Amino acid sequence: MDVPSRGEIKVGQRVWAVEKRNYASGELTEGVVKRILTKKAQHPRGIKVMLEDGTVARVQRLGPPEKKIPVDLDEEGELR
Repeated sequence: MDVPSRGEIKVGQRVWAVEKRNYASGELTEGVVKRILTKKAQHPRGIKVMLEDGTVARVQRLGPPEKKIPVDLDEEGELR
């Protein structure tokens, strides 16, 4: 998954970001951007931002994570 560039992220925008303590698990934190901390246009792990609640994290998504919906299939692989 490609992370958003600095130009795609705006102050006041809702984002989904990963805090340093959650790098291994990939758990995302939802929040609104208060400040953009990374100066470069791109960063391989995501642009670092400060969220309105003071959390510092790297932006992974601009939209909500996709929900995994359980699917019930029959023996032939068809939806029930």
